[in-house]
Amino acid sequence: MASDFMRPRLSHDFEQALRAVMTRRVFPTGATIYEHGNTAEGIYLLETGAVRVSLPLSDTQTQLLEVAGAGAILGLSESLSGEHYRVTAEAEETTTASFITSKEFVELLETRHDFCIQVVRMLSENLHGLYHRFRSVSAHPGRPRRRVLDEELN
Repeated sequence: MASDFMRPRLSHDFEQALRAVMTRRVFPTGATIYEHGNTAEGIYLLETGAVRVSLPLSDTQTQLLEVAGAGAILGLSESLSGEHYRVTAEAEETTTASFITSKEFVELLETRHDFCIQVVRMLSENLHGLYHRFRSVSAHPGRPRRRVLDEELN
């Protein structure tokens, strides 16, 4: 079951502005939405379905970070920073998502400064969620070495 880890709280105005410039995409079960290391092209607002968000630890191992569900926004920090995607997102079941390019998203923020604080809140909530998950992972025996995770996230 998907959790609220990456579920933003958007104002109605912000959600409507996003939907005006987004395109809908449907991903079948098992489809890769984006892959770790690829150039961040934009963000995805999940409408239906579930997405496995994982971090590759090696060629054969991955660490599941989250199963994101409807309402979650994926690729936000990478799209704003201009970085490559730091995780891989794969459809766990048929998933519908709205997509907005990084360029269009930044242009929207430049014209609607009132939306910027909402983005800061979303990023802050994501960061606090990651802190919580990292603490949970580091408390379990058999966990991946912290240094490996730190190197992958930096």
